[in-house]
Amino acid sequence: MLQIDPEEILARRRDPERFVLYVEGPRDREILRAWAYRLLPTLARRIIETAVILGGRQPQRAAEHFRRQGGTRSGMRALCVLDRDDGGLYQPSYDGEDGLEFFTWSRRHIESYLLVPSALRRALCLGDRASSLDRLLGKHLPAPGDEVAFGNVDAKRFLGPNGVLPRALGRPIPLGGVARATRETELHPDVHELFGRLRRLLAAVEPGARAR
Repeated sequence: MLQIDPEEILARRRDPERFVLYVEGPRDREILRAWAYRLLPTLARRIIETAVILGGRQPQRAAEHFRRQGGTRSGMRALCVLDRDDGGLYQPSYDGEDGLEFFTWSRRHIESYLLVPSALRRALCLGDRASSLDRLLGKHLPAPGDEVAFGNVDAKRFLGPNGVLPRALGRPIPLGGVARATRETELHPDVHELFGRLRRLLAAVEPGARAR
């Protein structure tokens, strides 16, 4: 069943000229919220208020919801953010849905962009144990710059409740905290590309919106 956030419903009542951000789940929204406040702070609340949770990688649900809300005919614009998972890039084709765009991460999951050692160190505040984190990351993560290898890392499992990292450290990994701890210069080009598209789409429905 399609899950629509109550904040998103209220936002639609206030603003008939609307934008929608479709995300797979609550964790995606939490991570995107942190990055939004880092990259587009004046638009961050607007972006997150519009989030509709699909309940998994279900682009067809995004298309159906988009149509029900009036779609392009109503002046609506939308962006659906998808994990790549084990498949290739998702290239949907929906006739008459020009206002609905799709963005698929080049790495496997959105969590893959949290595999930034410096951000993990800051978020986890390990103190004297930071060297053990570095050894663990060095053992399990590809060499910096090896995008082919990073694209195949199952970051969702590595960082998840029963993953290698939380089990080794004896504590859960705060994904939102890691996202907040990632500096703008440390964010992957994919993240910057996504927020460039968000900026452009919001400008299309809110011409007076500030970019920063």
